[in-house]
Amino acid sequence: MKKWSRIAFTLLAAASLTIGLTACGSGKDELEKVRVAEVTRSIFYAPQYVAIEKGFFKEEGLDIELTTTWGGDKTMTSLLSGGADIALVGSETSIYVHAQGSDDPVINFAQLTQTDGTFLVSREKVENFDWEQLKGSTFLGQRKGGMPQMVGEFVLKQHGIDPHNDLNLIQNIDFANIANAFASGTGDYVQLFEPTASIFEKEGKGHIIASFGTESGHVPYTTFMAKDSYMKENSETIEKFTRALYKAQKWVDESSPGEIAEVLEPYFEDTESDIIETVVERYKSQGSFATDPILDTEEWNNLQDIMDEAGELPVRIDHKTLVNTSVAEKVSKR
Repeated sequence: MKKWSRIAFTLLAAASLTIGLTACGSGKDELEKVRVAEVTRSIFYAPQYVAIEKGFFKEEGLDIELTTTWGGDKTMTSLLSGGADIALVGSETSIYVHAQGSDDPVINFAQLTQTDGTFLVSREKVENFDWEQLKGSTFLGQRKGGMPQMVGEFVLKQHGIDPHNDLNLIQNIDFANIANAFASGTGDYVQLFEPTASIFEKEGKGHIIASFGTESGHVPYTTFMAKDSYMKENSETIEKFTRALYKAQKWVDESSPGEIAEVLEPYFEDTESDIIETVVERYKSQGSFATDPILDTEEWNNLQDIMDEAGELPVRIDHKTLVNTSVAEKVSKR
C-alpha cells in the first residue's frame, strides 16, 4: 500500500507540475501571432523593422511573423486568401481589389511611407540639373502599371515632359533587371530605388540628380492594410499593432540615421552599413517615413490623381470607403 501511495503521490506531483508549467506559459506571457506580408524587403520600410527589433510589438503582446512576398499581386493574393492577416503594400492595390467587386474590401488602416521612394540617376555627372535636359534622352523607367512608373510619369509631366514622345522610354525590362540593364549600358537616365541608387553612386556607375519622392509630394506609397472582416473581428489586435508602429515612427523621427541603420542591419546583411545609413538619411531628409500612421484625405486624393494621370485609375473612390483612420487617430491622439 505504501508503495502504491508513493507512486500515486509521484504521479500527482508530476501532474501538478505539468499543469503549473502550462499555466506559466500562458496568459499574459503568451504573445498573439500576427502574420504580416511585406511587398518587398526595403530600407524604405525602416519603421516596421524598428518596431520589431526594438520590441514595440512585443510590448503590445504581439508576435510578428514577417514574410516577404515580392510583388503587389502576390502580397494581395496572400492577404485575400488568408495567408496573411496584414499586408504592407501600396494603397493602389486596395483600389484595384475594390474595383473588381470584392465582398470583403481591403482597408488601409496605418500609413508607413508618405512619398515615392525612387530617385533619378544619370549615367554622367550633371551640373545644374534641369528636367528639360531629359528631352531626347533614353530613359529606363519602371514597369508599366506599377506605382513607381505612375509617379515617374506624373513628375515628368509636371515638368512639361511627355514621357512617350519627348523620351526614348524603355519599360519592358523586369523590375529585378532594371539596375543591371543600366549598369550594362542601357539608358542615359534610370529611375531606381534605394539602396541601388546609392550603391551606383558610390561605385561611380551613376549619379543621383533628383528625387521623385520630393517632386510628387505626399502620397500613401506604402500602407498596412487588412480585410474589413479581419479588422472587425480583431479590432483590439489592429489597435495594438498600430500603437506599436506609432512608437517606432516616433523613434525613427527622433533618432539619427546612424542609430536607425544599426537597428536595420540584421535585415540587410548584404548591404554595407554606411550605405544603409546614407539611404536612411536621404529618406529622412525628404520626409519619406510617415511620422504618424494617419492616411489623410489629401494624400489619398493625390494618389488617385497620379493613377488617373497614368490612365490606371479604374474608378475614383472616396477616402472613407477604403481608409479607416479611427485607430491611427486614437493611438496618435489626433
